[in-house]
Amino acid sequence: MSVITVLKQADIFYELTNTQLELVASICNERHYQAGDSVFEENTPGDELYIIANGEVEIQLNPSLLGRDSGVPQTITTLRRGQSFGEISLVDEGLRSAGARCSQQDTRLVVIPREKLMLLCDTYPQLGYRLMRNLAADLAMKIRNTDLQVREHLTWDPREES
Repeated sequence: MSVITVLKQADIFYELTNTQLELVASICNERHYQAGDSVFEENTPGDELYIIANGEVEIQLNPSLLGRDSGVPQTITTLRRGQSFGEISLVDEGLRSAGARCSQQDTRLVVIPREKLMLLCDTYPQLGYRLMRNLAADLAMKIRNTDLQVREHLTWDPREES
């Protein structure tokens, strides 16, 4: 599967023209992982956006970073082909808010470096506008899903299930 085909499957590249997709593809590289391989760790610097071409990636939080005794990372979501991750540190250049670990053999990721992507966005403002609009929509959806999970956690009463 070509890089352009992978980009077409990703929501953050919605409504980009073929020429714009070719420009983005020209700055991408690919990485291959096996089950259990770490893509990046929580609270580490990040400057890349990832698109899953094949396989699965678990997004994980490490409770020990919050002072909890359990050092076992907790999976908060599993992402599959066409989904993106790593966009928060791409936007704000902050530390990673979660870790990413491959959960399937032969996972292939398309990697987009921040510096090259921002240069593309500056050089081609229409591409930059569409990409940032789609990125904002993707992040808003992820925030809404997280909000729902927090609400469920806060309002769940184990006594009601008895």
